[in-house]
Amino acid sequence: MTRTSLTQLEARDDFISRHIGPSDTEQQAMLSKLGYASRAALIDAVVPANIRNKSKLALGEFFNPMPEQEALAKLKAIASKNKVMKSVIGQGYYNTFTPTVVLRNIFENPAWYTAYTPYQPEISQGRLEAILNFQQVVTDLTGMGIANSSMLDEGTAAAEGMTLIQRVGKSASNVFYVADDVLPQTREIVETRAKPLGVEVRTVAASEVENLNEACFGVLLQYPGVNGEVRDYRAAVEKLHAAGAMVIVAADLLALTLLTPPGEWGADVVVGNSQRFGVPLGFGGPHAGYLATRDEFKRSMPGRLVGVTIDAQGNKAYRLALQTREQHIRREKATSNICTAQVLLAVMASMYAVYHGPKGLERIATRVHRLTSILASQLVKSGYTLANSTWFDTLTIKTDSADQLHATAEGKGVNLRRIDASHVGVSLDETTTREDLALLLSIFDGAATPDMDALDADVDDAFPSDLARTSAYMTHPTFSRYHAEHEMLRYLRSLADKDLALDRTMIPLGSCTMKLNATSEMIPVTWPEFSSIHPFAPDSQTVGYREMIGQLEAMLCAVTGYAAISLQPNAGSQGEYAGLLVIQAYHQSRGEGHRNICLIPSSAHGTNPASANMVGMKVVVTACDDNGNVDLDDLKAKAELHSKNLACVMVTYPSTHGVFEEGIQELCEVIHAHGGQVYIDGANMNALVGVAAPGSFGGDVSHLNLHKTFCIPHGGGGPGVGPIGVGAHLAKFLPNQRSTGYTRDEAGIGAVSAAPYGSASILPISWMYIAMMGGEGLTEATEVAILSANYIARRLAPHYPVLYTGHDGLVAHECILDLRPLQDATGISNEDVAKRLMDFGFHAPTMSFPVPGTLMIEPTESESKAEIDRFIDAMIAIHAEIVKVERGEYDRMDNPLKGAPHTAEVVMADDWQHQYTREAAAFPVASLRKQKYWPPVGRADNVYGDRNLFCGCAPISDYE
Repeated sequence: MTRTSLTQLEARDDFISRHIGPSDTEQQAMLSKLGYASRAALIDAVVPANIRNKSKLALGEFFNPMPEQEALAKLKAIASKNKVMKSVIGQGYYNTFTPTVVLRNIFENPAWYTAYTPYQPEISQGRLEAILNFQQVVTDLTGMGIANSSMLDEGTAAAEGMTLIQRVGKSASNVFYVADDVLPQTREIVETRAKPLGVEVRTVAASEVENLNEACFGVLLQYPGVNGEVRDYRAAVEKLHAAGAMVIVAADLLALTLLTPPGEWGADVVVGNSQRFGVPLGFGGPHAGYLATRDEFKRSMPGRLVGVTIDAQGNKAYRLALQTREQHIRREKATSNICTAQVLLAVMASMYAVYHGPKGLERIATRVHRLTSILASQLVKSGYTLANSTWFDTLTIKTDSADQLHATAEGKGVNLRRIDASHVGVSLDETTTREDLALLLSIFDGAATPDMDALDADVDDAFPSDLARTSAYMTHPTFSRYHAEHEMLRYLRSLADKDLALDRTMIPLGSCTMKLNATSEMIPVTWPEFSSIHPFAPDSQTVGYREMIGQLEAMLCAVTGYAAISLQPNAGSQGEYAGLLVIQAYHQSRGEGHRNICLIPSSAHGTNPASANMVGMKVVVTACDDNGNVDLDDLKAKAELHSKNLACVMVTYPSTHGVFEEGIQELCEVIHAHGGQVYIDGANMNALVGVAAPGSFGGDVSHLNLHKTFCIPHGGGGPGVGPIGVGAHLAKFLPNQRSTGYTRDEAGIGAVSAAPYGSASILPISWMYIAMMGGEGLTEATEVAILSANYIARRLAPHYPVLYTGHDGLVAHECILDLRPLQDATGISNEDVAKRLMDFGFHAPTMSFPVPGTLMIEPTESESKAEIDRFIDAMIAIHAEIVKVERGEYDRMDNPLKGAPHTAEVVMADDWQHQYTREAAAFPVASLRKQKYWPPVGRADNVYGDRNLFCGCAPISDYE
């Protein structure tokens, strides 16, 4: 027997083999099926030689993979350089308590964080109900008719609100007013959005809104204002409406439990952030913004909306209503490019509301307000003057010694809000205690702790009495039923059990890259050193954060071949938008601001033309050939035609069709020859990492989807991160956030996100992934992803035509199955196949994108051969059922595919009227007898849902 040496026994754990599903032996079997001797030989055949990396990834100290515990220890050491202080900065961000039942069972639960966007409603009923709760909380608290399922953040919501009222309003003006007490970061995002659209943003004093006489199409108000003032805007709104303008109100949800909701005093749109409903500060995100509006604007509302419909058996079912997103219909005419939301964070906020209920929220808000009033009373007694005479939770204090106060506060572990040399701000929150109040008072006057109860007896509400809320909210039983933790725990479990996420099954979605979100990657997100940092904390307290961010930027530069990265964009769509603004700024800096033509292939994702439209570019569509590749002759002709005005091309690589196009370098050269820039959409970066780099083969800008390629979970439809990488000539134009003191370069564009580094608290996930994989592991992951996709394509080709292939019939990391011939022959559609897969316990592949009537499959490197084979077997079994329809053995309308998905209730019903058996419905393969997922509802009726759109919580009768 060979003796194992101590050195071998001490060998470190290998994370790579846990991230990559197929073993070496399994990979060899897959390669044999494809006819290649090695993975290297396959990659040589798939990836064009002229774009291949000539050297290994330049990851420096991160080139060699780290074991999980070593990576965690290294990141913990970096995180420890942050200082977790008591923050009373406010400005839209507050300390909060995440209910531990929500922390453990949602935020830290892969059943919730590994789920995909609920486009397949039958296997997403739990998430959809939770999002519906969020919408209900927002509509109730704001007093509006309808709310969407979340926005990226408050600033983005305000910008979307601006474009919403411009298109639904009747004013011909291009002027938009912003009150001077709106959050500064919100104003900056609005200005960024307005500039390319030709909207003129002006300032109006909040105290003078009622006297505003200039023509405008809308006004943005803050309620309460950033300085704490609670203003009565009713007369002002009435006057604005009479003049043809519309009103957006940015409102604090917690304050709205005590204050008259904007919907009751005339607001047309209400926006804000749900962060203080149990979502950690996280250095700025991710947090779920919200947008609510009048019911009559629902079909113009940006973002997603959960509604209620019926299933095939007439039972209630939830679904994404109006779910064919605007940018995929209107494309270059779209007014919004939103392709994601903040579902996981919206779910957390909704469950915070469920956990506390209306009485609990009112008690929290009242306590916060009372403590603020006690603080104000004592400060006035100590000789200070308050700049605001009304408040909910925020005081602006006049002082002759702002710098000294800040120094004293920081010395005692407290961050005050920095305003200017003669004012400081204090915002209290759910976590504030009597002891915190005493600490604050000691900062301002050094006095002994006052008698809090005596002060309490002397203070009254500090907002106008006629703004006190009188209307009820959150009256649905959901918000009063689950206050016992047993009940809450079981509610959360019951919702999770209804859904399919990565913790149960492979999710083979093309273009969406649903890969392993390893537990070690997720752990740092909840460390206080990352989760409890205010986004506007002083730099001296965020050294660790900025070190980690700097290292991640360097990692991503090495992977992409670009010179610089901005992590500010917090979604792929926002990355597209930011990247195009950077290109625009570059042209303007060269005196070529007239360049406004954006070439986009006809196969492009709908967000591409929508983003181009949002920055004021004119989209010119270029053709694709019969193989799905960009038609280079057409592209050359249009580049020549528009040479003087060519701004850029937007192209996805590998292509939207899942192919490594041979002509990508030539395409880049053509655009550059005509003075344009090349935007390479990074949606398919999982096929490039370590193999080829867009910044090296001709790209000038790319956005990355960290939630696709770099392991940040999809969270049921968000969070995401969409950073942009740029060439050296564009680096100085990357986003700033001047309003909060973050200036990367004076030439940079304005903020696109409400926080300087976007969704900073989830960046450690990607840092951990790259650190644990190293250069070798990242490259292997790409190669195995390509191997797995080709293996699926080859095994399924005899049953379903593979629509687009490259050299030797090979694909990239995904493949498209063409179901149109089968539908023509049998009437069985790609939707029928998608629903039937649910009976096998699988989420469907991407349906009808990029080609209607097809399924796009992406297995990722994380899926084992056993799981891939299980999926292939399911698809082959489904094909056999389609053949039975074709032969007449199954009725064209009464067959297992048209009847799918089959619920337990349907299968067990006494009355079984189908021509196929119950066994065929429920157990199409033998393995399902041992482990079976039962869809909670039958096929959702989309037509009924859109015709009968209503978005409240489940009816009360459900709880009787």
